Amino acid sequence: MKKQTGPIKKTAYGHNKGINGFHEKDWSNWIQIISLYNQPSPLKSWWQIANSLIPYIGLWILMIYSIEISYWLTLGLSVVASGFLVRIFIIFHDCGHGSFFKSPMLSRIVGIITGFMVFTPYHKWHWEHQLHHRTVGNLDKRGVGDVMTLTVEEFKNRPSRKQFIYRLYRNPYFLFVIAPFLLFTLLFRIPGRDQPPKIKIYTHLTTLGLVVAILLMSLWIGLKTFLLIQVPVLFFASVFGVWLFYVQHQYKDVVWERTENWDFKVISMTGCSYLKLPKLLQWFSGNIGFHHIHHLSPKIPNYNLEKCNKENPLFQIKPLTFLSSFQSAHYRLWDEEQRKLVGFGEIKP
Repeated sequence: MKKQTGPIKKTAYGHNKGINGFHEKDWSNWIQIISLYNQPSPLKSWWQIANSLIPYIGLWILMIYSIEISYWLTLGLSVVASGFLVRIFIIFHDCGHGSFFKSPMLSRIVGIITGFMVFTPYHKWHWEHQLHHRTVGNLDKRGVGDVMTLTVEEFKNRPSRKQFIYRLYRNPYFLFVIAPFLLFTLLFRIPGRDQPPKIKIYTHLTTLGLVVAILLMSLWIGLKTFLLIQVPVLFFASVFGVWLFYVQHQYKDVVWERTENWDFKVISMTGCSYLKLPKLLQWFSGNIGFHHIHHLSPKIPNYNLEKCNKENPLFQIKPLTFLSSFQSAHYRLWDEEQRKLVGFGEIKP
C-alpha cells in the first residue's frame, strides 16, 4: 500500500482523470482525518451483535413453527431473516479487518462464530479478502477475492469454447441467482491452491463444524425442516451479498489501472463505489455502501463509515443509486482503449 501525505500527483487516468473531483482536492492530511474514525466502540460493537444475532435467531425459531401454518409464511420470514444474515456477515467482515474490536483474540472468536452462521470459513475468506484490498482495481493482479473480469483483448484471444464459458459465467442469471448459493455452500469449502497449509486446515475444520451443526439441528427439528428454513435464508442473503460486492467495483465510472499507474488512494476513491441505498437496506448491509471509505481504511468500523463520509467533504463522491446500480449487470469486459467497462454488444470486430 502506498502512503503519501503530500500533494497528489496526477497520473494517466484517461477520460476518468477528473472523476469525483479527486485531483482537485487537498489530500495532504487524509491519514490524520481517517485516524479519527478508526477506533471501535465496544458498546456499539456489542449492540450491533445483539441487534443482529438475537433477531436472526428469533426469526429462525419462529420459522420452525411457521412451517406448520404455511410455508409461504416461512418464506416471507426467510426474506427478513436473510437481511439479518447479511448484517451478521458485515460483523464477520469487520472482525477479519480488526475493526470491530480492539482485541485480536476477541475479533477471531466472534469472526469464527459469525463465519459459521454465514457458512463462510473465517481464515480462508479473510486471506483472500486481504489480497482483494491490496490489488483492487489492478488489471495485472486480478483473480483472488474478486469477480473474474477479462479485458476486451483477452476475451477476443480466447478460443470459442472459453468465450462461451465466460459468457455463461457473466450471465446475470448465473452470476446473481445461481452462483451466490453455490459459492457459500460449495466453493467456500475448497481451499485455494496457493493458500498456506494452516488456512487449508482451518477451512476443512470449518466444513466439519458445519456438518456437525447441521446434524445436530437435524436431530432436533429434522433434516427436511432444517433445509426448508436454511436454504431460502442463505439463498436470499447470498444473492443480496454478491450483488452488493459486485456493484462496489463494477459500475459505469469505475477506474482500473495497470500496476505502473495504480495508486491506493486514487483506486479507493475512483475504483470503489458509494452505493446510496434506502435506509433500511443500508442498515441491513452495515453501511458497506460507503465502500470507497472502507477501502481507504478497512480499520474503520462499519458503524463509523457514514459519519466519516458526512463530516468530510474530502471523501464525498458521486453516489451510485439503488436503481442505477442495476445497470452494472450489463457490464462484462474492461475496454483498455476506452478505459471503461463494456457489454458484449459493444465489442468491435
